[in-house]
Amino acid sequence: MVESCLPINDELLRARKKVSATRPKFVRQESWRYVRLAENWRKPKGIDNKMRKQVSGVPPLVKVGYRGPKAARGLHPSGYRDRLIHNIRDLEKLDPKIDAARIGHSVGRRKRIDIVSKANALGIKVLNKGNAPQESIQKAQDKEQT
Repeated sequence: MVESCLPINDELLRARKKVSATRPKFVRQESWRYVRLAENWRKPKGIDNKMRKQVSGVPPLVKVGYRGPKAARGLHPSGYRDRLIHNIRDLEKLDPKIDAARIGHSVGRRKRIDIVSKANALGIKVLNKGNAPQESIQKAQDKEQT
């Protein structure tokens, strides 16, 4: 296998996936019984609640022991650390070998194009480039070089 095609932090991603595979699907109590109750997790709080008491035969409770490896937390599926960016100055703080930029949702189109072109120049991966036209990015890069 060629090493260049492997994502960075591959062993951490594999460890996280292994833990995730053994983690149960946590469901809200009696969501299978009543249509009006969604499956998303809610902590059981009743005084005689079987789920809260962790009686055998009822679904498991969310606990810290099911958590993934500490080193793998916050990693993007590509293996890069996910960093939120709002302006060009934030890009200069990133290490292109381990960090990837995620542009904040409040950043407008013009500034987004500038950030993407600067990131390309610095060799930083941008996770959410959006649908910024390539010609606009190319113009911004040409403007930056002159």
